[in-house]
Amino acid sequence: MAVDCGQQVAFDDESQISIFDSSAWAVRGFCAKCGSHLYYRLRGDGKYIMPVGLFDTDGDNGQNSFVFDHQILIDAKPGYYTFADKTHNLTGAEVFAQVESDDL
Repeated sequence: MAVDCGQQVAFDDESQISIFDSSAWAVRGFCAKCGSHLYYRLRGDGKYIMPVGLFDTDGDNGQNSFVFDHQILIDAKPGYYTFADKTHNLTGAEVFAQVESDDL
């Protein structure tokens, strides 16, 4: 589960972030001390996609401020689970076509 955080993301101490040049379409950021995955950043438009578990949602009275509205790589998901939420679903081919056109 991940959150599209847009292009304007700031970190308190970027010296603790290691960057891995992971693919033609994204770079990934990791904690330099523990190795936790912090984000992937799309090369085309600079959007940061960050794991939902990094965000503190305890202060919102039990209400999650995130909306589960789409799933990507739906054609590669394991057959043993299905989310109940109705979402916009994208196959791998659709996702990478959008990444290449900077539309994601």
